[in-house]
Amino acid sequence: MSPKARTEYVCQNCGRRSPKPLGRCPACGEWGTFVEEVVVPAARGAAPTRRVGWGSRAPRPLRDIPAEGEERLAVPMSEMARVLGGGIVPGSIMLLGGDPGIGKSTLLLQTALALARSLRVLYVSGEESERQIKMRAQRLWRTPQGEPRPFPDDLYLVTETNLDTILAHVAQLQPHMLIVDSIQTVYLPELSSSAGSVSQVRECAARLQALAKQQGLAVFLIGHVTKEGTIAGPRVLEHIVDTVLYLEGDRHHAYRLLRSVKNRFGATDEVGVFEMHDRGLVEVPNPSEVFLAGRLVNTPGSAIAVTMEGTRPLLVEVQGLTSPTAFGHARRAAIGVDYNRLLLVLAVLQRRLGLRLADQDVFASVVGGLTIREPAADLALAAAIASSVQDRPVRADWVLIGEVGLAGELRAVGQTAARLREAAQLGFRAAVVPKRLRRQKHERWPPGLEVHEVTSVRQALHLALATA
Repeated sequence: MSPKARTEYVCQNCGRRSPKPLGRCPACGEWGTFVEEVVVPAARGAAPTRRVGWGSRAPRPLRDIPAEGEERLAVPMSEMARVLGGGIVPGSIMLLGGDPGIGKSTLLLQTALALARSLRVLYVSGEESERQIKMRAQRLWRTPQGEPRPFPDDLYLVTETNLDTILAHVAQLQPHMLIVDSIQTVYLPELSSSAGSVSQVRECAARLQALAKQQGLAVFLIGHVTKEGTIAGPRVLEHIVDTVLYLEGDRHHAYRLLRSVKNRFGATDEVGVFEMHDRGLVEVPNPSEVFLAGRLVNTPGSAIAVTMEGTRPLLVEVQGLTSPTAFGHARRAAIGVDYNRLLLVLAVLQRRLGLRLADQDVFASVVGGLTIREPAADLALAAAIASSVQDRPVRADWVLIGEVGLAGELRAVGQTAARLREAAQLGFRAAVVPKRLRRQKHERWPPGLEVHEVTSVRQALHLALATA
């Protein structure tokens, strides 16, 4: 007797199951995320299915396990290799997310074209036709002079969404790298739910993970993102993969940041910088110079901060603008900086330094479309706003580093020496940093850079703001 199918409702955000539809998920709190799925139980007496583990081995003592590093596939794009920790590890599975149209498919197609000169690569697309991908490849694969290049012989392309068919292609071609664009379009026929559902995404990712580990195949998955900016589908998808990358940036700006938020084979929160051109994404080897290009020196409302993106220090311009409000309540707007940190800095400037900001509209921005997540840019933000209020420019060849506390004190931040070295290499003459009670004996400030150690925001702004 065949088993009777039943209906379940599954939250597409966290995977919570319910026998009836719910408006709000009790697990993750999201609204309208429950989707109906048909579940067919196994027949009575049927042997339970068991997924074969990819790491089935006898236990060994830890001392007998070799400690050699993983062999990596060299990536010709140095910025991408930096984010991946030096290259692609065979047998790893990587997830790339980002907003629609940000350049995810372009980046991986460029990577496939570069690697296919020495490796066999299979590019699987479930969203675009072969002709569309060929047209993009013709635009991307050109010489520096703009002449078209011959395509590599070992780059294979197929448009397919059935995972069983994709696995058959992999078994036939035996590629070194597999790219799936995107995981939300792939489905397994034995599952009754539609492609992109929790069950499909989770099971397809698990099958691809087992394939990668068993055959030593490097797998790239492209994932859609939600309006909140996270990978669409269950969070378990990010736990299955070895590496999670996000391609960030404003579509109205040319610069893109490839950020690693999870990496089992390298540093997390590492960043690679690219610039979008008509021939694809071009690496930016020295992003600090690019982000400071076009800066107007000796202009009130501008200050230079040094932020750390992974292990890379970046110099960015923080701008602040104040204007008398025309309404009853003053406006506050932030682009590229955390809104709550902006409010904190404004409260400190008003309460501790006596600046009159209650009747001023305040606008803060980071030039270049970057988003600063760390508090080390607090002092530069405070200086930019105070500079605009007092109409006094910040010294053009100074950088400002430090976290602002509620008492008006300046707190130390990590990797100060690396930040100052980057500033010295770009020709800055002086820096204002928090005073440290304990400094490592081997830590030396870069030669040629005048470093001012202060304890409060008041002292820092007194030094940084140019006198009339």
